[in-house]
Amino acid sequence: MALRLTPFLVMDGNAKEAIQFYEKSLDAKVLFSQTFGDTPKNPESPLPADMEERVAHAVLKIGETNIMVADIFPGQPHQSGNQVNICITTNDREKSTKMYESLRQEGQVNMPLQETHFSPAYGIVTDKFGVTFLICTFSTEEAVNRGHEKTN
Repeated sequence: MALRLTPFLVMDGNAKEAIQFYEKSLDAKVLFSQTFGDTPKNPESPLPADMEERVAHAVLKIGETNIMVADIFPGQPHQSGNQVNICITTNDREKSTKMYESLRQEGQVNMPLQETHFSPAYGIVTDKFGVTFLICTFSTEEAVNRGHEKTN
């Protein structure tokens, strides 16, 4: 079983600008980037036009460390101080469920653990200490190490 904790930076529409800034300032290398417009369409919940070019998920390598960057989805709160989260990735759905259930005790569920187009078990929870965790299950150890399922 693979298990990795990665800093996850949540932006409010300026993720592309932040990525360019980190490329220049920290010599970051973009390993993966996908916009909301690149994700599968849901006819029951159409994507607002201004979301098409926002970053849905990006992985940057800075030195020996990966960080993840994404823009918030419309309707999610964003304020200074809550933009750094921790993404827990594993290839063990049972482990994801156990961690999610444990972290949500006396905490707050921001997104129920559920299947998404990129993960069989993905959820967001803020624990009782105010730390927000994104829990993401991938299909393989390789995907856990990459920080995303797609190979581009």
